[in-house]
Amino acid sequence: MSALTLHQNIAKFTPEDVAQLAQRLEKDEYNSPFEGLQDWHLLRAIAFQRQELAEPYLYLLDIETYDEA
Repeated sequence: MSALTLHQNIAKFTPEDVAQLAQRLEKDEYNSPFEGLQDWHLLRAIAFQRQELAEPYLYLLDIETYDEA
């Protein structure tokens, strides 16, 4: 999927869509690790483009800020 297509799809996401995505990630019952990674990357993209939708599920991304000082 191209970056433009992904961006267009993310614009159409509803809170219910993101909740379903988060539920899949929480259950972690994928047929392959790549399926889980694909959902993880999708949630990450949503967090960057539509933070209000992903905010309740940021714990699934395990993103930490680092102090490089």
